[in-house]
Amino acid sequence: MAAKPIRAAIRNHAGDAAFVQRCQVHKIRNVTEHVPEAERPVLKYRMRVAYGAVEAADARNLLYKIHHELLQSNPSAAASLIEDLEECLTVSELRLPPKIRQTFASTNCIESGFSIVEHICQQVKRWQGSDHRLRWVGSALLFAEFRWNRITGYRHMPMLINALNAAYTLRCAHNRVSLKAQVSAA
Repeated sequence: MAAKPIRAAIRNHAGDAAFVQRCQVHKIRNVTEHVPEAERPVLKYRMRVAYGAVEAADARNLLYKIHHELLQSNPSAAASLIEDLEECLTVSELRLPPKIRQTFASTNCIESGFSIVEHICQQVKRWQGSDHRLRWVGSALLFAEFRWNRITGYRHMPMLINALNAAYTLRCAHNRVSLKAQVSAA
């Protein structure tokens, strides 16, 4: 799976500053692929309701309830649901307003740009070195930029920045306490 090496690279580069949000749309799709066709609409609805919960704890409880039920009927769907569950709730933990939360709960905003770049770069028949590739990708991204829409909830970006700063401060304080406990235990 490509997500694991990407997350590892992000964590290696950014360390504690890294906040990872898994795409909730893809998670719903991945989980529902494991269940029979007739059960998919209800499961999708229940997962959307869980991800839409105002509080992360409520979302977590709803998802664990679904997980428990799936363990009985479909263990592979249950395993898919529980995998990286916390990373699907990052935007919930940050307590963002609904519009910006919805934008960042999905990878759609970045994937549309990537698909444009992919389409343009597939038309190049002969690459002439890595510099040539970088120029084409850069040009394709500039072209894609004109087709991007404004982020839904963009007016709440300062709230996102403040939430990330606060969460990072808490994370660093927790890590310092954990490190001191490990040193004193040794």
